[in-house]
Parts: sequence; C-alpha cells; structure tokens
Amino acid sequence: QVQLTESGGGSVQPGGSLRLSCTYSGYSKCMAYFRQAPGKEREKVGIIATGDGSTEYGDSLSGRVRLTIARDNDKNTVALQMNSLRPEDSAMYFCASDRYCTGRYNWGQGTQVTVSS
Repeated sequence: QVQLTESGGGSVQPGGSLRLSCTYSGYSKCMAYFRQAPGKEREKVGIIATGDGSTEYGDSLSGRVRLTIARDNDKNTVALQMNSLRPEDSAMYFCASDRYCTGRYNWGQGTQVTVSS
C-alpha cells in the first residue's frame, strides 16, 4: 500500500496563500486532493496523473484557477497550491493515491486549512 505523508496547511487570512504537499512511497498513476468541511461531504479538489501531469479539478470549485495541483516525480511529491483563499475553503484537506486511476483511493491523514480573519 502506498504510504502518504502530508505537510502544509494551517491558518491564513482571506486572500492569503497556502501550499500543501504530499509525499508518497511506491507507484501511483494518479494522485489527488480532496477536502471535507464540517457537516459536508468530501469533495474532490483535483487529480493529477503522475505520468503526463494532466489535471482535473473538482466541478464544484468556483474560480478553480485559484487552486493548482502539480507533481514532482523526482521527489514522489504532489503539491496543492492555493491562492486567494476564501473562508469557504476552510476544510480538512486529504491527499490520496489512486494506483491505477480507477477511483479507488488510499487516504492520507489529512491536514487542516482554516481561512479566517
């Protein structure tokens, strides 16, 4: 099973930026970030194919250019760059591996992002 180590997150004021990182062991054809706010369902933030770097972002995200997911295959790391954060972006963010891009995820422990003034 792919091991995931997440870092980043924390508290930031509206309009600020955060970068989340996820280092994974082994092979995973796809890596993803999800988020879950209290009382809400977990939603997809973005998925990246580790091979060609193609990305797909969650349909529910508005202004998705504020979020960018990228990978560094030399370091087996994916990163989620979040800019112009809004209070509604506050959630627990989860890194996930998907070995064959089938939608079967292996979850990280999650990292909290809080956007508040």
